[in-house]
Amino acid sequence: MSPPMTGAPVPGAGYLLAGLGVMFVVTMALRAAPFVALTRLRDSRVVRYLGRTMPAGVMVVLVVYTLRDTTAELGSWLPAGAALALTLAVHLAFRRAAVSIILGTATYMLLRAWLG
Repeated sequence: MSPPMTGAPVPGAGYLLAGLGVMFVVTMALRAAPFVALTRLRDSRVVRYLGRTMPAGVMVVLVVYTLRDTTAELGSWLPAGAALALTLAVHLAFRRAAVSIILGTATYMLLRAWLG
């Protein structure tokens, strides 16, 4: 049985295409905005400072997030401890923040899933 008709007209193709066009323009503008802003701020001391300090800031946030619910149970502290140790070792060995963050996060998630 089909639903009853409400009598509301179905929008035409032009209306739908106009809506899609507006969505496309807004999406592209939002994606381009950071790059436009960075070209104007490229020589800024603030941007250089953030570029130097953000990797360490991300690491601190991940450590705090990882340890916030850690308890004395093996399934709680072992994944956190192993992931933090691996993250630190990889970062000290290779000095690549992205690599150490990704490996540490993956290790934590895998051990957490495995140990429950």
